[in-house]
Amino acid sequence: MIGKIAANGLKATATDIPDVLVIEPKVFGDQRGFFFESFNQDAFNQVTGLNVNFVQDNHSRSGKGVLRGLHYQIQQAQGKLVRVVNGEVLDVTVDIRRSSPTFGKWISVVLSGSNHKQLWIPPGFAHGFLVLSDTADFLYKTTDYYAPQFERCLLWNDPDVNIDWNLSAAPLLSVKDAQGTKFVQAELFV
Repeated sequence: MIGKIAANGLKATATDIPDVLVIEPKVFGDQRGFFFESFNQDAFNQVTGLNVNFVQDNHSRSGKGVLRGLHYQIQQAQGKLVRVVNGEVLDVTVDIRRSSPTFGKWISVVLSGSNHKQLWIPPGFAHGFLVLSDTADFLYKTTDYYAPQFERCLLWNDPDVNIDWNLSAAPLLSVKDAQGTKFVQAELFV
């Protein structure tokens, strides 16, 4: 179904990791501003070929240079539909499914309040983002509930994964993110 456009104009495009999709809504704009459907379950299912159930919505605000991630839950794995409503981030996801042909590969997409792009990240991926603007409001829907006992963190700058964050200065990290697990030692998916 990828590449098909839903009746409301929603479009899904595969990335270099085909299971990770860029979702683009049809935006109606004029001199007053803009309008778009930020989520429509039927349209999402139609353009992605998926049948997922979102159970939780999250919202974070971060300042310039903050890097969050690379997070995942080893049980109660979460699929995520992420977007930015204010500001701009470099969004990164890493395939940590051992059985996948793209195991260990990563992709990045710029998400912003002005481009309205969303990213579908299925379960089995580590996810993080770097704030490029002064602040960014980051929203995401998840397919399972947050379970701190199953949360894991992959080291954001692991040399084996070798993500190009395009940094000009050291990022601002939480203690948890600064102490993430190296890829070769991390609990991964089958």
